[in-house]
This record gives sequence, C-alpha cells and structure tokens, in this order.
Amino acid sequence: MAKIRSPIVSVLGHVDHGKTSILDSIRGTTVVKSEPGRITQHISASYVPISVIKNLCGNALQKMGISVTIPGLLFIDSPGHEAFTTLRKRGGAIADIAILVVDINEGFQPQTVESLNFLKQFKTPFIVAATKIDRLLGWRPQPNACFLDSVEAQPERVRNELEKKFYNLVGQLSMHGFEGERFDRISNFSKQIAIVPISNITKEGISDLLLITAGITQKFMSKDLELTPGEGKGTILEVKEFKGLGMTIDVILYDGDIHKADWLVIGGEVVIKTRVKALLEPKPLKELKDGKDFIQVNEVHAAAGIKIAAPCMENVVPGMPVRAIRNEKDISKAVAEVEQEKEEVEIETDNDGALLKADTLGSLEALIKTFKGKIPVKRAKVGPVTKNDVMEMKTATKPMVFSFCLKTPEDVSVLAKDNNVRIFSSNVIYTLIEDHKKWEDEIKLRWKEELLKKTNHPGRIKVIRGYVFRQSKPAIFGAEVLLGTIRTGSRMVKNKKIIGEINEIQSQGENKSEAKMGDKIAISMPDVTIGKHVNENDTLDVFLSNSDRENLEKVRDKLRPDELELLDELKEN
Repeated sequence: MAKIRSPIVSVLGHVDHGKTSILDSIRGTTVVKSEPGRITQHISASYVPISVIKNLCGNALQKMGISVTIPGLLFIDSPGHEAFTTLRKRGGAIADIAILVVDINEGFQPQTVESLNFLKQFKTPFIVAATKIDRLLGWRPQPNACFLDSVEAQPERVRNELEKKFYNLVGQLSMHGFEGERFDRISNFSKQIAIVPISNITKEGISDLLLITAGITQKFMSKDLELTPGEGKGTILEVKEFKGLGMTIDVILYDGDIHKADWLVIGGEVVIKTRVKALLEPKPLKELKDGKDFIQVNEVHAAAGIKIAAPCMENVVPGMPVRAIRNEKDISKAVAEVEQEKEEVEIETDNDGALLKADTLGSLEALIKTFKGKIPVKRAKVGPVTKNDVMEMKTATKPMVFSFCLKTPEDVSVLAKDNNVRIFSSNVIYTLIEDHKKWEDEIKLRWKEELLKKTNHPGRIKVIRGYVFRQSKPAIFGAEVLLGTIRTGSRMVKNKKIIGEINEIQSQGENKSEAKMGDKIAISMPDVTIGKHVNENDTLDVFLSNSDRENLEKVRDKLRPDELELLDELKEN
C-alpha cells in the first residue's frame, strides 16, 4: 500500500479578516491540548500531527465515519494569496486544500473575491472559516470549545444574529457558484462547501476547523496524497542569505524525499544544477528569524518545509520548481521536467496590450488568469521592470506595465514618466485592477471634459419682449435661457434655419462665455435684424451639427437633465 503524505493547507482571504492569526490560533490551541514539542514548526510552515487533531476532536472523526490515515496537516505559514500563487507545481497550486478566511461580520470583500477566483483557477478544494464570532454583540466566550458546544451556550438573540450573518455568507458564496452550508449541517461534502464559524481570540471552533480539514482531505484526496518514493519535488518559497552557509532556499517539499548530498535541479531563466550542502529544520515551536533555532538533518520526507544550503544559488527566484536527484544520470530528465513546468505558464498574447511583471512564476500565472478578459496583455515576464521594458512599451496604444510584488528602480520610474509609460505597482492583484480602473476612469473623464468643451450643447432661448436694445449691426436684445446651454460662437436656429451667430453674452454688465437654463442675459448677434430675422417672444435653438450630436451621445452622462431633455426633443423633430 502506498504511503500517504500530509495534505498541504493554504490560508487565503481579505486583509484584516484574520489570515495571520488563524495560524497562530491553530498553533496555540494544539500546543495547549498536546504535550510540548508535538507541533513542529517547519520552515515557513506549521505541521500538526494527526494524533493532536484526534486528541482535540475527540470522537468526532469516528462520527463522520472516517478512518484517519493521513500523518497530519501541513499549514503553509505565509498566509494570503501571495503564497498561494507563488507555491505552484505542475498542474496547479501546491496546496491540496485551502481555508478561505471571511469575517462573519463584514462578509465578502475585494480580496475575498480575488482569493475565491484563485481557488477556481487552480481548482483547489476549500473550506470557509467564518471568523470573529466573538465580536457578535452579546457573545459569551467559551475558550477552546468546539463550535456546537459554544453556540449552545449563547443567548437566543445572539444565535439568531449568528444565523442571519451566516446565511449572508451562504448567499455570497452562491453568487459565485458555490453551495455552502454550516459544517454540521452538510449532507454531501463533495458538493457543498463547509463553513466553520470560529474565533481566533477565544479559539472557539478551531478544533472543528482542524477536524473538517483533516476529514475532507482524508475522505476525498487519499489518492492525490500518495507519495512517490525517491525524487523530491518542491517549490521555492524564499531565497535568503544565511550566516555561515551563504545563499539558502526555503522549500516546500510536496512529494518524495530529499537527502543531504542529493543533486538539486532548480528551474529559472537558466536551469541551475547544484548539490545539497546542508538541510536545516527549525527546532519545534521556535521562531525562524533566529539562526540558532535550526538543526541540521540528513533527510526530509514530504510534505514538509525545509531550508536548503547549496552552492551557486545567487540567481534563484522564488516560486521556481526544485527537484532532488539521487543519481546523477537522472539529472537530464529532471531538467526537462522543470523546464516543462515553467512552460506551463502560457499566455495568449494580444497584438497590443500591457506588460505584466511578477516576482515569481506562480504570481505571474495568477496575474495572467486574473487579467484575462479584463485588460489586454502583450507580454508577461518574471522579474522587476527594466529600462528595456519601458522602451518596448512606449509605442503601445496604451503604454502600461503592471508590476506585482516587485520594487521598480528609481531610474526606471523616471524613464517611464518621461516616456508616458504608466507603471502600476502593488502586492495585491485586485489593487492593480482597481488602480487601472481608476486611471482609465480619470482618462475617460478628461476626454469627456475636453469633448464637452469643443462640442456645442443643446440650448434654447426666448427673446424677451420690450428688451430690444439695438435692432441690427449688431442686434442686441434681452433673452432668457429656457433649456440647456448657449455659448459665444453658437449658431442659432429658427424654424430649422440658421439665422446667425452669437457674438457676445452679457449678464449684469459683464461679458460671459456661456449661459445656462434660467439665466436672463443680453445677446449680441451681428447678422441678425430684429423684426426681420427675429421677433420679440421668438424661441431660438442652438444649431447642432451631426458631429455635435454624435459627441453629445458619447457624453450623455455629463449633460444636465435640461440639456438631455432638449437633445432628445430635437432628435424626434
């Protein structure tokens, strides 16, 4: 029988909804309920043995009818979509299952939707952790309790409020094509998304979250969790200098095993071949920042997080694939495999469009998928924005570069500004989309304002009886603007015939460039004779050319109601 590895669990969700603290809660709860040292702090990951989960959850697994064989759960310790997109393998994300964190009081937010889109794109099963139940008004905390015990201890009013907010989440999931239900009410885990209400502060429901995560992975993913003996397969999470060892890589090992002195094949612009000098694991429950808390080991088996020291790793990029090879003759096969994995990130380029730049291959893949159908993309590359990128994009119809999780050098930013190339930078993909939309809206607004300035507006005046100041050369008379806007230079129409052009507009003795509905003004028209072309009480309309009418339709949302009323009336006549 094949050996089963621990499932890899990623945590996603909106900022401030509790992504970071949920892992702290899992670690804290499991430490409290188990013997010290049982929870292993892997590199950038936290490993919870199944024995601890059984201890926490009592007989609940047996009630679910699940015979547990998974060794435990490996939680990726860099919560958020950045880690989710960075950590990938052939065929999709490295995570076997994800926890989507949603504040039950706030519901879905922009990054929640973005995270949900990633889960769809990578076809990753997920559970919803509905956090912050302790913030419900009147909630009576039951520290470390299972959710069902905790909710029974709440007043009826609080339970009703919880139900109301809970089914708001169910409705929001439904809008995105998912059927959700509270974990204890689910009839079919293969069709319904389990929602587990929890508190990261009181740790209520944390044991239920572990139970459901273990149960679902055990029941539906056993085949996917079978280990392939030998060759270790992993993805690089971080690249950093380590005192005494030089450049090291933090790797999530998702299949096989890795031994000291194994050959390493690392994907990138140029495939790197090197050899393991040291394998380091953090001591249990210790912070990773302190180098003293690492111990050297001779081998590591998936699924695990590990720090690897090896020569020639200065040009390694996070998110790239890693293969650990025992036999040197198998290196060529591994090289072909990592190159193929890199080529999986494909893009159907447009003839014209934006340039996408990202810190890792996985991030780039997420960018490509998110931009598809929203913003045309000409090229997509890993690495920071360069001067060559700017010069390449300056001739594009819309010279735009999107930079994800990267810092743009100052000289490149200056060059981009000088060449009217717009660089959008953010560590959040939805922010890039939002910033682009705001920029597009600003451009559209300026375009509409310019179009409005050079386009004649619909306008109608009435010649006021008794206010003819001069009959001709030029005719000067009083008028009231009945509808719309008139401007100096506007040609006026009577009975569909152009009679002349407005030379000047005066109001209370001051010259004006325009007048609007309700204004009473004096008008000067050189080519008009009062009594011949225009009479008292006549109404005159601004002449609108076909070009004017086309332009006005493009900016209808910028016209006043009275201008729209007159424009539509003139269309009918």
